[in-house]
Amino acid sequence: MPVAITALSFRFKPLLTALCLGAAAALTAAPAQARGPEGIADVAEKVIDAVVNISTSQTVEAKSAPSEGNSAKPNLPPGSPFEEFFEDFFKNRRGEKGGGGPRKTNSLGSGFIVDTAGIAVTNNHVIADADEINLIMNDGTKIKAELVGVDKKTDLAVLKFKPPANKPLVAVKFGDSDKLRLGEWVVAIGNPFSLGGTVTAGIVSARNRDINSGPYDSYIQTDAAINRGNSGGPLFNLDGEVIGVNTLIISPSGGSIGIGFAVPSKTVVGVVDQLRQFGELRRGWLGVRIQQVTDEIAESLNIKPARGALVAGIDDKGPAKPAGIEPGDVVVKFDGKDVKEPKDLSRVVADTAVGKTVDVVIIRKGKEETKQVTLGRLDDGAKPQPASAKSQPEPEKPVTQKALGLDLAALSKDLRGKYKIKDSVKGVVVVGVDTGSDAAEKRLSAGDVIVEVAQEAVTSAADIKKRIDQVKKDGKKSVLLLVSNGAGELRFVALSLQ
Repeated sequence: MPVAITALSFRFKPLLTALCLGAAAALTAAPAQARGPEGIADVAEKVIDAVVNISTSQTVEAKSAPSEGNSAKPNLPPGSPFEEFFEDFFKNRRGEKGGGGPRKTNSLGSGFIVDTAGIAVTNNHVIADADEINLIMNDGTKIKAELVGVDKKTDLAVLKFKPPANKPLVAVKFGDSDKLRLGEWVVAIGNPFSLGGTVTAGIVSARNRDINSGPYDSYIQTDAAINRGNSGGPLFNLDGEVIGVNTLIISPSGGSIGIGFAVPSKTVVGVVDQLRQFGELRRGWLGVRIQQVTDEIAESLNIKPARGALVAGIDDKGPAKPAGIEPGDVVVKFDGKDVKEPKDLSRVVADTAVGKTVDVVIIRKGKEETKQVTLGRLDDGAKPQPASAKSQPEPEKPVTQKALGLDLAALSKDLRGKYKIKDSVKGVVVVGVDTGSDAAEKRLSAGDVIVEVAQEAVTSAADIKKRIDQVKKDGKKSVLLLVSNGAGELRFVALSLQ
């Protein structure tokens, strides 16, 4: 709420001044170690001219009327210096001036120059849907920019512009984000709240942070103050190298609370190179669906400790199938890099060049094997096919048997129609799940099809019971099921035998 902050600042200016004086006195008295490293000023002086403000404009259709919750004008004391400002502000929002036609909206963010030939980097969300993009240099020079390409999955964008003839540009270099240590000092420079080149400093709070914002999350977390408008700006190490692009903050108030996230330079470099070369991202593709290896699944597969990415399904047209990778395999190493969890595999495959042949180490039935795979290209535009909406006749009541808290039945034409199960899906269909059972907790539901039990195919409830009895004799605490939905998408589920 910038307006409310401005009003409060105006009213409490004497108090704020006193507090600032007290803080300044405290800083003067503090030991050198408490002020951070002296190199911060040198870094800021060295790189400040490479950091740019990014201004965008977009033409949008005006709405007929603002929502009730956003249109309430604040109560102000008579004679308030903000009374006229608010009056004009809310009149414009209601369309009382200028009619209800298309209007221009503006937004501001940050970016930085990586090539003096006229290349800059920012966040995709800073320039998304913009009709016009302008870079504003540290000295106020304004230059029109064009979009080279964007990558929505990492929220990065590359811009090009014509360098000014009478002013040499400053460009910054990328550092190695993999060498960052927890507690290392970093410097953020950007355009918070449209204030222009602003320098803040802090430490690396965490690395490889996954906040579930995208498929390739691996953020640097920092407590350096990052606010609205810092998006797209650089995060520097004390050598003046860019080790991240400031992208997100967690804040209930909209301002910095010391939890900010930057895309690591290792990711940025690869994305920027591809966008400059191709204008788009060309990611590697393995052609598998993967899931987490839980402790129960690891016990069922004789994997100690639990690790890797469990292959739940194989794309018939993907590179993994001809390489001999199968559902139930656990990928523990890819191209020499350890895979501790599914996201590790997603990131390393995406970062690997299309057409490269790599070694993939898997665990199959408790033993390690190495497969060679030639990667394909990920098609980010692929869209799932919608399920058929045709009505199906009411099926006859199936004959069911009980196991593991599940009501099981043989697949029939009626059950395929009821649960919209493809003809290619084979196994035993679940027609009921006991409330409170382990199966219910693992989200098995009517319409799921059990394809394998303990990595062997099943076609009847009797097959399932036979496999369960064998697993119990082997002393296992859980049994591993390969489960398909109606569309044929597979996943592994480990159910307790206790």
